[in-house]
Amino acid sequence: MSRPLVVHISGDFPDAVQPRKTRAIAALVEGTADAFEHRVYSLNRVGRTALPGAIEKVADDGHVASWTYAAPPGGLFLATAMRRVADAILDDIARRGIRVALVQGHKLTIEGLAARRVAEALGVPYALSLQGNTDQKILGVRRDLRGRYARIFRGAARVFPFSPWIADWTSARLGASAHPHVLLPCVPVRDVVMAPVVVAPKVISAFHLDHYKLKNVGALAVASAQAARAVPDLTLELAGDGAPAARAAVDARLASGPGRRIGHVDSAAIQPWMNGAAVFALPSLRETFGMVFVEALLSGCPIVYPAGRAVDGYFADADFAIAVPPRDAGALADAIVTLVRDQERRKAALARWQADGGAARFRRDAILATYRDGLRAALGEA
Repeated sequence: MSRPLVVHISGDFPDAVQPRKTRAIAALVEGTADAFEHRVYSLNRVGRTALPGAIEKVADDGHVASWTYAAPPGGLFLATAMRRVADAILDDIARRGIRVALVQGHKLTIEGLAARRVAEALGVPYALSLQGNTDQKILGVRRDLRGRYARIFRGAARVFPFSPWIADWTSARLGASAHPHVLLPCVPVRDVVMAPVVVAPKVISAFHLDHYKLKNVGALAVASAQAARAVPDLTLELAGDGAPAARAAVDARLASGPGRRIGHVDSAAIQPWMNGAAVFALPSLRETFGMVFVEALLSGCPIVYPAGRAVDGYFADADFAIAVPPRDAGALADAIVTLVRDQERRKAALARWQADGGAARFRRDAILATYRDGLRAALGEA
């Protein structure tokens, strides 16, 4: 039996233009190839002053088409660019003679514009991903497109929010979508479940250092210094690497507190490193999901995460996960001290969550099953 063909339109897929993009979408595509045939139109914005939407087809291996499209930054000429991208995709589909069953745009506010146009032209349903960082930002500034976004959002056969907070935020502004949302965490790189252990008061964090401003390392440094006054033997280890300038900037912020940068930690060593910590803390100013938070919990390490971002909505009543306003260093310090001082009870709650199946939904196989079922449900709306 032939597999239904899903066309993906994504600006976040590793391709011939930018092979080091996040693998969040790639993991979903690769992990459901047993049930669906996939063709990816991987988009890369270039800011040259060409006609908005002008496309260069860089490479195509039959499964992934690596394209660039021209558009200025800041969302200018976004609708025009995506209309021309959609028309180029339709031309490519017609030339190849492929039969599409479903189209998915992997952000409502960018690729969603193209996905709806392609799907309507082909007479097939479409699905959407909701990615908090970009979708929230663009919905906030492109009020002129809000009516169009509302129609796209409500007309999707399935919407896949990465986290509950962006689903709630978007629905409050665009109205309820016509079909159910399917919460879809990002597939973790490592998903071994490790039992929590009570350890020394070590706080950890991890991110690519080039993004230190968005990751709010200044607030983390201030909060860890405040927490160390309440817990004198508290330490902070920050894992990650980046450009020399970023490393220097991070070191400067950590210099007056208990923190130190430990460099890159290999993926195979991440979970054992997390298991040996009392708290994982990351007060990002913007964060779509934050796979690292889930990896910490699977590793047996409680977390402090930014309210209204990242994994907010998944752990509202959990004793082992505390949300704080990311700009409030005092609240961050209080949360760190709480989790460190109450480590035994908080880690016992985390162990129960792991044992009772709470961790299961964040593991690779469960996420792929959720996505597979969601795509089948979307096809059922045809």
